Amino acid sequence: MEFIETEAKTVLNHVPGSYMPFSWTINPYRGCSHACVACFARPTHAYLDMNAGRDFETKIVVKVNAPEVLRRQLASKRWKGEAIALGTNTDPYQRAEGRYRLMPGIIEAMIEYRNPFSILTRGSLMLRDLPLLVAANKITEVSTAFSIPTLDEESWRRTEPGSPHPRARMEAVAALNEAGVPCGVMVAPLLPGITDDPQGIRDVVVAAIDAGATHVSPILLHLRPGVRGEYMRWLAESYPDLVPRYEQMYRASAYGPVSDRKATGRKVAAAVRAAGGLKTRPGVAARFRRDSDRHPAGKSLHRTQPPRQLTLLQ
Repeated sequence: MEFIETEAKTVLNHVPGSYMPFSWTINPYRGCSHACVACFARPTHAYLDMNAGRDFETKIVVKVNAPEVLRRQLASKRWKGEAIALGTNTDPYQRAEGRYRLMPGIIEAMIEYRNPFSILTRGSLMLRDLPLLVAANKITEVSTAFSIPTLDEESWRRTEPGSPHPRARMEAVAALNEAGVPCGVMVAPLLPGITDDPQGIRDVVVAAIDAGATHVSPILLHLRPGVRGEYMRWLAESYPDLVPRYEQMYRASAYGPVSDRKATGRKVAAAVRAAGGLKTRPGVAARFRRDSDRHPAGKSLHRTQPPRQLTLLQ
């Protein structure tokens, strides 16, 4: 693995348009060692004259001065204190973070300026920063979530070989909620014919409820340009019998048929009901409770069913 160190001039990225549940993001890394086959961020490596396949997984760009630049930007009179999302492109808690430790400085900056933020990750390394997250949660709105599409060993190893074990991620969900830091589960992306079987979904949902998840939100696989080619090559090698099904499903839309997306939502909703519903930990702030009328993750931080896979972190 190659780490390409760079100094950023800015780390706050504005998200244009109104369809996203956030307007600003931070991505301290580009590329991702989790190597998830369906990662929607793969095409971004092409902007760096690298490929969306092996280069994306092994050539990681590190913004080594991200915490310092963030402090400067948050201190600007032009900054309005809007919520910031981390993990919307590549994972802030991937392997490189163990070496560069950018996230503690980023969270400390959020604490210093009392800026609300959310984190989506597959990295159980986030538990290293639990004391900082607890401190931040006392003075501003904090929301976290783990992407856990399956608990099946074989499916996990074949579809996201560089990520932490899904059981370790679920344990992290429990630890965060136990500490009062709101944490939900994104059952995403669900891969047709691979991780979308009803029993597999039920296993994830039950584990999420046991972990005190503030929300359990599914997203069916998206195959946008730049991702589709990489994914379909992998599918042909790993699950050749599924190739005709995918070609039919994603022939007209990168997001799959509306009927399939709705069916995915119904599967997860039914699994939540069958498991007795979400039971948020007592220490988690009231605004995240599912038994209230408020949105479980705050209007500015998350939606239960985002319309774009940008909420799925690699």
